[in-house]
Amino acid sequence: MQGDRNKILVDSIKRLLRRGAISHLLNIVNKTHAADLSAVFPSLSLSDQHRLFEMIKDTEQKGVLFSELEEDIFLNFVEGMDLDEIVKILERMPADDVADLIGRLPDEMSDTILEKMKKEGSEEVEGLLRYDDDTAGGIMVPDFIALKEDTTAKEAIESLQKEHQDVEMPFYLYVVDEYGKLTGVSSLRQLVVVPPEKPLKDFMTMDVFSVQTDMDQEEVAKIVARYDILAVPVLDETNRLVGIVTVDDVIDIFRQEATEDILKMAGVGEEFVETKSVLKSTRIRLPWLFASCIGGMIAFFIISHFEESLIRYAYLAAFIPVIMGMGGNIGTQSSTIVVRGLATGRINTRDIWTVVLKELAVGCILGLVYGFLIAAVAQIQYGTAAFAISVGLAVISSMAVAALVGSLVPMAFAKINIDPAVATGPFVTTAIDVISVSFYFIIATALLGI
Repeated sequence: MQGDRNKILVDSIKRLLRRGAISHLLNIVNKTHAADLSAVFPSLSLSDQHRLFEMIKDTEQKGVLFSELEEDIFLNFVEGMDLDEIVKILERMPADDVADLIGRLPDEMSDTILEKMKKEGSEEVEGLLRYDDDTAGGIMVPDFIALKEDTTAKEAIESLQKEHQDVEMPFYLYVVDEYGKLTGVSSLRQLVVVPPEKPLKDFMTMDVFSVQTDMDQEEVAKIVARYDILAVPVLDETNRLVGIVTVDDVIDIFRQEATEDILKMAGVGEEFVETKSVLKSTRIRLPWLFASCIGGMIAFFIISHFEESLIRYAYLAAFIPVIMGMGGNIGTQSSTIVVRGLATGRINTRDIWTVVLKELAVGCILGLVYGFLIAAVAQIQYGTAAFAISVGLAVISSMAVAALVGSLVPMAFAKINIDPAVATGPFVTTAIDVISVSFYFIIATALLGI
């Protein structure tokens, strides 16, 4: 549904731009959320992108558009923009989004922008830029509500009304001691149901889930999801409260991490290549396909080693694609299950042998079912019992080993702190293809007496 809606929006805007129907365009642009407009930009020329951008009247919506654009499109777009206009837009955006955008820009341009920004805003952004992009410190929002323990409920409400009106996500009120260290948290609901003169320390929750600034963003997202909280406080090395990570950022993290994992598992890197040039897309995919190329050459040498067998029994070649395909499919299934389980925390590396043996058992059972089926087809087609048994055993061994490799390799990678998603692409599928072909010919030559 959303895809159809985006397509209609893209087609409508492109058609109106060609016709020069400015009044209709203005009407559409200012009734459409900037996040939806960002889907139109990849389909437009740079000049049309700027024409569309100038039609957006709300500066905050321009900021939303900035944050939603793909990195390459954003960099090309702002390259010709006036720096004062960029600064004007960035100053209306949350500090964490600004830090993310400035981190993409060339150093000279980002330094100039930070100098032009208001002192308070630039200091917040520079503080965030000290942390790595994929850590809690890099994605946190430095605007939060923190009050002292002795503050009463009435004083807290007055503070919210007077001093914290600009806080982006006022989900929780955090309680800190005189040194700024986190001691508790109160929801806004708790704040309004207690007597006005009751101090925060008497009704705050002291069991607070928190993260450190150097924690990986994926781990932060898991904590927010596991405990169903709307924000998690971020503490520095001295346990002082320095920011919060909100649920909207967590959604972006899950989407980003899931996308990266899927692209790695497909063997095409970590980024969408369709938004890049042909040469850049080719360069990204080139190294990932090298493993497949090497595996294909190994399989070629294995098959050529059994050339005499193929000459005598040409029908051996007929079942090579079936055996390789069945092994490759179950290997990919096992890898996908394990990689996703590791990513979501449902599978732990401590359970490596439990997971691997379970997948091996599944592979054996499925191998027996499909081995019998394919062997029956071979028997009906060629009427040779030894050949049918060879095919059946090859399918069983191929699927069992594929399930073993497909589950063991990602678990082993995770154990040594290598991203397990990279194992699911060409590495696992190529290894399974080579193993399947080897098993097939070894079994066939033994049973057929070649």
